[in-house]
This record gives sequence, C-alpha cells and structure tokens, in this order.
Amino acid sequence: MSFRKYKPYQPVNLPDRIWPSKIITKAPIWCSVDLRDGNQALPIPMSVDEKIEFFKLLLDVGFKEIEVGFPSASATEYQFLRKIIEENKVPDGVSLQVLTQSREHLIRKTFESLKGAKKAVIHLYNSTSTLQRKVVFNKDKKEIIEIAETGAKLIKELSREYPDTDFTFEYSPESFTGTELDFALEISEKVIDIWQPTPDKKMILNLPATVEMSTPNIYADQIEWMSRNLSKRDSILISIHTHNDRGTSVAASELALLAGGDRIEGTLFGNGERTGNVDIINLGMNLFSQGIDPELDLRNITRMIEVYERCVKMPVHPRHPYAGDLVYTAFSGSHQDAISKGFKLYTKNKPEHWEVPYLPIDPSDLGREYEAIIRINSQSGRGGVAYIMDKQFGYRLPKAMHTEFGEIVKSFSDKSGKELTPQDIFDIFNKEYLTKTGRKIELKSFELNEKDTLKETNNSKIEARLMIDGIEKVLKSEGNGPIDAFAQGINQLGFTGWSFISYDEHALESGSDSRAVAYIQIQNQEGDAFFGVGVDKNITGASIQALIGALNRSL
Repeated sequence: MSFRKYKPYQPVNLPDRIWPSKIITKAPIWCSVDLRDGNQALPIPMSVDEKIEFFKLLLDVGFKEIEVGFPSASATEYQFLRKIIEENKVPDGVSLQVLTQSREHLIRKTFESLKGAKKAVIHLYNSTSTLQRKVVFNKDKKEIIEIAETGAKLIKELSREYPDTDFTFEYSPESFTGTELDFALEISEKVIDIWQPTPDKKMILNLPATVEMSTPNIYADQIEWMSRNLSKRDSILISIHTHNDRGTSVAASELALLAGGDRIEGTLFGNGERTGNVDIINLGMNLFSQGIDPELDLRNITRMIEVYERCVKMPVHPRHPYAGDLVYTAFSGSHQDAISKGFKLYTKNKPEHWEVPYLPIDPSDLGREYEAIIRINSQSGRGGVAYIMDKQFGYRLPKAMHTEFGEIVKSFSDKSGKELTPQDIFDIFNKEYLTKTGRKIELKSFELNEKDTLKETNNSKIEARLMIDGIEKVLKSEGNGPIDAFAQGINQLGFTGWSFISYDEHALESGSDSRAVAYIQIQNQEGDAFFGVGVDKNITGASIQALIGALNRSL
C-alpha cells in the first residue's frame, strides 16, 4: 500500500485546551440538512412530494431549523420552497434555512424564493481551503475574502427589502478543516464586521468538517481555538457540520460541543455526501442514553425509518446505532442469558434507572418491541431459547430444562443453517414435547375414582385408557395422589427402571379458563435424564401427560 503518498494532519498548538474536562449537559440547537445536503447526495433526488413528506417528518420530530434546499440552483427545490410557504405548511417558530454561494444572481434568487416566509436563515458560503484556493479558484487569500465580503454585504442589503421575514444570517468558510486557522478566523471576522451581530440578534458561524481530515480531538481543538479568538463570541452561535469520511463524525461533533459548539447541522441516519453527514438520531440518542433531553421526539423510530427509506430510497443498515433491525438482538448465548435475567430483575425491582446488560437503552423508548430482542441461531445459548418460550408463548421452563431444550434447538439450527424465528422455536418444542400421536405410549382418557379413594391413607385410585404400540390397554392403580397412582400403574404395565427427579407447574394463561402446564423430569437406569411437558385444563391431566411425555422420550 502506498501509504507514504499521504501526509499526517497537523495538530493545533493548544496546550491549555479545556474541552477534555467538560461534559455535555444539554442538547444543542439542531438543524436538519436532509433536504439539502442529504438530498444532493442521492442518486435520485427527492421529488417535491417526497420532500414534503420528509419535511413533515422533520417537523414531527421537532426540528425548529430545517435547511430546505439550494433554491437558486435547482428548480425542484425552488418549487418545493414556494409550495410550503404559499400553502402555509411551515409552523410558527420554524426557520427555513437556504444555502447560497456568494454570487449576486444566486443571492437575489434565494431571497425571492423566501418571499412570505416568517423566519429564515440565509446560509452564505464560499470555500476557503488552501487546496481549493490553489486547485479550483486560483485565487489568493485577499480575493477569497472579497468574495465573502461581497456576498455578506448584498445579503444585509437585500434583507431590508423583506421586512416581514425574521432573518438570521449564517456564514460558512467551506472546507474549514482544510483552511489555516488564522485565515478562517480572518475571513469570519470580515463577515462578522459586515453583519454586526448582537447578543440579542446573533449570527451563525458554521465551521464545517466538509471533509473529515483528522481525529476528532483535533477538530475539537480547532473549534475551541476559534471560540476563544472570535471578537464577538457572545453574539455568535458556533455551528458544527461534520462529515463522516473517517467514520468519526459523531465523536467529532460531540467533542466539538465540548469545545464551544452551540449548534449541530446533520441528517437523519447520516445520509450525505461520500460517507455521509453526522447522524442526528445517533447524537440525540447518545444524549438520551445519558439522561439528557435531546429535545427531539425520537419515540417512533420505526416510522422515521419507513419515511426515510421511502423518500431517500436507501435502507437503514441493520447494525445502525439505535435504529437498525439487529441492534436489539443477541446471538451469543451468554448475552441472551444476561438480557433475560436483566429484564426479569428490572421488571421485579423497578429501579430508578435502566439496568439491563448489553442494552444501553430500553428499546420500548423508541417504539421497539421486547419480543424482537433475542434471535436464535446455532450460536445461541439456553437462556435465549428459554426467554422466547416464556415471553412469546408463556412456558416458564424449569432451569434444568434450559440446557436440554437449548441443545435440541441448537442441533436443529446447526442442521438448517438458518436463524430461527420464535415460531420455529415453538414448533420444535411442540414436536419434541407436546405431540401425542405416533408415540409408544398415548393417553386416550383417564378417570379418578373419588368414591373409592381411601381417605384414611390419602390414596387415589385411577383408571386410564392407553394406547401402547397401537394396542389399547387399561391401567388401574392406586397411589399416594393421582400422579403416584398413575406411576404405579405404568410400572405394572412393564415400564420400570425410572425415577422422578423434578416436578414444576404453572398456569399457561391468565383467567378462570386458563390451561395448566406441568414439567416432569425422570431418570432412567443408565442415569440419563428426560423432561416431559403436559398441557391440560386441569393440573392432574397436565401432569399425567408430562409423565407420559418424559417416558416416551426416555424409551
């Protein structure tokens, strides 16, 4: 690999940096750029109708600042902007942000597109990086500053012609991370001097990692350096706009907030140029997981995914933080067991704070279902199988049965080579433990003879009709209770050499007409143990079925 063709990014000389000792305590100002930065990165950009649907989603999530497009450069975006303004689709308090280059005809058309808007952010940008100055524009620093100043003056002048619109001005030295810090400060100060922001009427200074070029700590140093050196810091909102070229845009944004950032521009699920913009859902949920109100409504993540995938025509990755199909699953047996135990303790103890192993948040907070948390494949353990049988189907398997049934499921998954659904698990359980036909011993009916019960010895008498190898036989016996009576009778029919190990029972459903389920474990002469499961309207019937099931599995 030709790694020597690349040079390391130079750090910032900031030995007294203070951001590492800070913590995030509140949500930033959020600005969605899905309809502009995200849209321009799509192979097939959104139609007007799709942009309207996406805009509605952003409003429902709670965004108060939405960059709706580049109306001076696209007829579709101009049409969309006019439609939402003229049809009163913009709620009070929501600012429409529009992007424009520092070119007179584009700035004028941008203002025209906003006619009638109540609140708007005019976002002016020009590229300032050393590479673009040399390669793209062939201009020196003075000429680049003149471009920014010309645009800033025109924006201030034109805003006076629209007195009914509450404007906020935003400036971006594009490719900030490729720009010398002193020059980024110099050109920003020129724009600040023209716009003259005040603490009551602030401007936005956007410092974008248009291309992510360094580790997140260096970007944070750049933000802190700028924050320290700006002349009117109390009149400026520092906006963070990171891309994900190095895969660290979330970390870079979080550290930049520590370093003085006030505002975040990003997209849902990280859509954007190249490897994408910073993912606002990821950032918001990171705050949420630390007990901080993200000030966005992220409760219905499923709807957000549906709208996103329909409009953007790209899938959300199954491992996407917080939102992916697989992020609340556990394939490892030890993980499944820990999650199962965690849910039980959390439900029982109801602690103040969320405490379930391997799950940093409660999936239900995002509208996800607990039933989807555990999936079963050949790597799964007994805890996950038992959890599904309990939560999905109501069977609280005895602990000793977890291993037995877990091995049966694992063997099936190994042979099938596929992930098993909860229904697959139950089908295996039903075939192994509940199916009555085709077995050596099959119960047809039974009757307890209560009149002849020897009350002085607490004995019970039972008469049962059985099919043994297809031949009907009648069992008559007595014992210390119905189950013992049946066991004595089955011994008399030649099924000997086994002994009881354990017995468990519970109601399978709630209510007066619920069925009972019994679990009986026996041991044969060789020392091998087998479980049987029985389900019936009364516990005696369920227990007899469980014993017959265990005997059948031992033969």
